[in-house]
This record gives sequence, C-alpha cells and structure tokens, in this order.
Amino acid sequence: MKEITIDYALRATWQAVARMYNEEAKHFGTTMAVGFTLLSIDPKTGTPSTALGPKMGMEATSLSRILKSMEEKGLIERRPNPEDGRGVLIHLTPFGLEKRGDSKDVVIRFNDVVRENVSKEKLDHFFEVIEIINQLITDKKIYSKNSATN
Repeated sequence: MKEITIDYALRATWQAVARMYNEEAKHFGTTMAVGFTLLSIDPKTGTPSTALGPKMGMEATSLSRILKSMEEKGLIERRPNPEDGRGVLIHLTPFGLEKRGDSKDVVIRFNDVVRENVSKEKLDHFFEVIEIINQLITDKKIYSKNSATN
C-alpha cells in the first residue's frame, strides 16, 4: 500500500494510547480497563450494571470479569437498585473514588498535553472527522447494499 489507511491510523493510534494508559496504570497497581470502568461509574448515584457495558462499548463477559476483580480489590460494591428490584447498581467505595480521581488525572494530563501540542483548529477538524466516521458507521453507509461501489 502506498498510503496509510484510515482504519490503520485509527487502530495504531488507539493501540499506542492504550499501551500508554496501561503503562501509567501500572504505577497505580491497576489497568486501563479498570480506570475506564471507574470513570464510567457515576460517583454520586452509582450506575446500573446493565448500563455499563453499552456505555463502555464492552461485552458483558469482559465487563463481568473486570467488575468481579474491582469488587475483590474494594473499588466497587454492588447494591440493589431501588427503582428496579431485579437490578443492581454499581457504586464506588471510598477507595474506588480515590482511584477514580487518579484515573481522571491521567486522562486530563493526556488531554492537556495534546491540546498544548495541537492547535485548536486541528483538534476541531479531528473531532469533526471522527464525528463523520461515526455517523457513516451508524447510518450503515459504508457496508450496505446501496453503498457498494464495485
């Protein structure tokens, strides 16, 4: 291939970001997946366990493993959902709130450094392109019977 493909650039960049986050998470005795989960749980009201997977774009089995590990480490606790007797809310423990703060600091640092090194105009274009790609996928305009060019 003469040119780098869009999907390759996205995938390679995300893998580099994920490696970076995992390296940083090691300093806190955790992983990027745990940090992402901590940031996805509402720190005040908790989050229904059934809402976490879709919110994070994660399969239920992978999320179950992460939640079990987080519960064993004392980061979260499961409580009955008062609005749905069958449901469970995931709440952060005081330790989980502390680790959530660490995760938030790491994400903010990444964003700050990128913003210091990339102009607002370029970031605006980046987000515009990402939004278009997501919309094309959502609208099934890439792989549908009507989009085939061959």
